[in-house]
Amino acid sequence: MPVNAPKNAVILAAGVGSRLRPLTDLGPKPLVQVNGTPILHNALHNLERVGVEQVTIVVGFRKDAIQDACGSRFGRLEVKYVESSVYDRTGSAYSLWLAREALLSGECFLLEGDVFFEENALRYLMASRAQDAAAVAPFHELMQGSAVILSDNGFISDFRMKQTAETLVADDPPLFKTMNLLRLSGSTLRAAVVPALDDIISSGATQAYTEELLADLVEKRGLQLAAVRCDDLRWYEIDDAEDLRIAERIFAKADTFDPTAWG
Repeated sequence: MPVNAPKNAVILAAGVGSRLRPLTDLGPKPLVQVNGTPILHNALHNLERVGVEQVTIVVGFRKDAIQDACGSRFGRLEVKYVESSVYDRTGSAYSLWLAREALLSGECFLLEGDVFFEENALRYLMASRAQDAAAVAPFHELMQGSAVILSDNGFISDFRMKQTAETLVADDPPLFKTMNLLRLSGSTLRAAVVPALDDIISSGATQAYTEELLADLVEKRGLQLAAVRCDDLRWYEIDDAEDLRIAERIFAKADTFDPTAWG
């Protein structure tokens, strides 16, 4: 059972965030504020609090703004940057491939730069006895995006891409939303994740997403990815203005979780 946090983390923050315009006309999506706190600053604060020492941020769109806002040190965190010059025509798997040097340095947290979450999501991942773990929560009807199905023993068994409220079927196995927060072991990163990324990029599939990489690893390459349930925690993935409004309602009170905030 992991006792300490991984020393490293990788944050994917290169995208344009076109669905958040006009907010992203002036700055990148990871710096959009939820109740006054930039999404990226929230992630860095949480990583620092659980003991991470070094963070690699993959930047692209308005990279200077992110570098100015986060600097080379953020509290006790050492912050490094990897630049994607083709952020406007590549997917998140390409951004992750650019950060492969950081991935090869050992166990790390992996997260997307558009998720606003509370610190305990990282602590839940750390507490999991599994070698590799992903944070998930029940798929709510207001959500959209990638989802997973869980096996009886609590591992992710199947990925479902581009899910919406219309795709939810009462008789189907329950769906869980991937929170885009993972803890991956050094051995898995070296033996599975980085080689799979190399395969994806060498094949020319530069527009693939990280979820597609994980789906391939789980469904075809035998990755045992434990699902860490975060049902009682506050979090939200912010893709558009409505997502931002929901996130601000969810985090309006810092001390308690209000389920009605979803509505």
